[in-house]
Amino acid sequence: MARFAAFAALLAVSASALPLHKRIAQTTIDAVKPWEDACNKAGGGAQCNNIAVTAAGNLLAAPPACAQQDSADAMITLAKSLNDDAEMIRLAQIYRQQPRNAPDSLATLYCQTAPKNEELDGLFQCQFSGAKQDTFTGNVKAGAAGTLNKLVQNPGSGNTGNIGGGNGNGNGDNTNTSSSAAPETTSAPGNGNQDGSQTVTVTRTQVKTVTVTAGSPAATPSGATPITDATTPAVTADATKPFQLQNGKDAQALNKSFESLTESSSCNDGEQACVGDGFAQCVGGKFQVTACSGGLQCFALPLVNKAGTSIACDTEADAAARIAATGATGGVRG
Repeated sequence: MARFAAFAALLAVSASALPLHKRIAQTTIDAVKPWEDACNKAGGGAQCNNIAVTAAGNLLAAPPACAQQDSADAMITLAKSLNDDAEMIRLAQIYRQQPRNAPDSLATLYCQTAPKNEELDGLFQCQFSGAKQDTFTGNVKAGAAGTLNKLVQNPGSGNTGNIGGGNGNGNGDNTNTSSSAAPETTSAPGNGNQDGSQTVTVTRTQVKTVTVTAGSPAATPSGATPITDATTPAVTADATKPFQLQNGKDAQALNKSFESLTESSSCNDGEQACVGDGFAQCVGGKFQVTACSGGLQCFALPLVNKAGTSIACDTEADAAARIAATGATGGVRG
């Protein structure tokens, strides 16, 4: 009996010394059901379920890094064939930002290929807040290939189109997404373009892509935890992309113009902006404001691979770093 007790005690000590890994998972089919419902309503027929089932599987840990983006592209391509169904595109953008399962509690690798549809530009999966943000699937350390989306600056700290950065909830990441490849421009002195002209984006951005608005009580993720800059390589302006500096200046001008906006400010339907610290969309001539989660604030940020800006929730420090990486000086507002 004494020997058994000693063995049991030794076994307990040995077990307690083993590393404990929390399995982080979600019911992936729930993440695609809203899109499938919208697809059926739009008349997509059997294609809806086929795409949805594949998309649900691509939220698991095993598929390749670009599998989720491929599914989102398939969703949008079908939506465009169905009279450019806006709700399907909106939900496809939300799906693209859904975190992937992390059974080993590791962050999931980012796709390094541009999407086929421009509505997905700047979007990538969030990471569960409980996942290790310095180690990725396959025990790949942060900074190695695939741990930083080369299409987006510092992806771990927040999607260019995602409200809230990392997602601690999983299913139903119904966030607000804004991405503008060609914002409206107005004449303004003092900010010259690289070609010597004097035009710069200074007012609220007019979105060319489909607006993603909060669609359920689960819209605002709880426990959102952005990755700190310490785990991601520094990004500097790329001389092969001369538009980056102008993007930074445009983002500064937008952020400056946002300071004067209130919920009662006049606006045109479809316009998006930052009002206070929240993300605002103009509906019926009035701004509808959604608060950023996790203590984040709303900012205009420069796009990376083409001319334009996006609106996202982020920390002011990270927003300033993204703008500085374009070569623009003067902080968030110039």
